[in-house]
Amino acid sequence: MSIRFSADKEQPSVAVEIPLQKPLPDYDLEQIEQPTPRDIDAILVTQGFRDLVDDARGILTELVANPPAVPNSRELVDLDLTTISHFEITQLTGAICPGDDEVYRPGLWIVLKDVQAPPHQSLGEVGLEHARVMVNELVTRLGL
Repeated sequence: MSIRFSADKEQPSVAVEIPLQKPLPDYDLEQIEQPTPRDIDAILVTQGFRDLVDDARGILTELVANPPAVPNSRELVDLDLTTISHFEITQLTGAICPGDDEVYRPGLWIVLKDVQAPPHQSLGEVGLEHARVMVNELVTRLGL
C-alpha cells in the first residue's frame, strides 16, 4: 500500500493519504479504480464511503486516546525521547488519490497534530514514527 506521509514544516503535524488499493465489499466499494477525478467524486459521496470514514474516525479516535507503542524507538534519533506524541485529529475526510498507473482511487485524508509539541516546530522523528504506527494500525483494523 502506498500510504503517503507529509510532515508539515514549522508545524507539529502530519498529513496522511491512504489510497484504497482493493475493493471493500463490506462498504459497497467495488469499483475503486476510475479514469478521472470526477468519477471518484461519485464514490466519495456514497453511503458506503461515508461509513468507511465513520469507522476510520472511530478507530483513529481510539488509537489517539490509547496510542500503540513505537517499536524499535531506540533506533530513532530525537532530542526528547521521553515524551510521547499527543495527537489530535484535525482532519479526516475522503480524498481523490492519483495512482501511478493513470487511474484514480478514493482514499482517506488524515491530518494529525501533536497538541503538546512546541508551535512553529515540525514533528520530530519519534512523533512521525508514532503517527506511522497509528496509521498502520488503522489500515490493519479497517482491512485496507
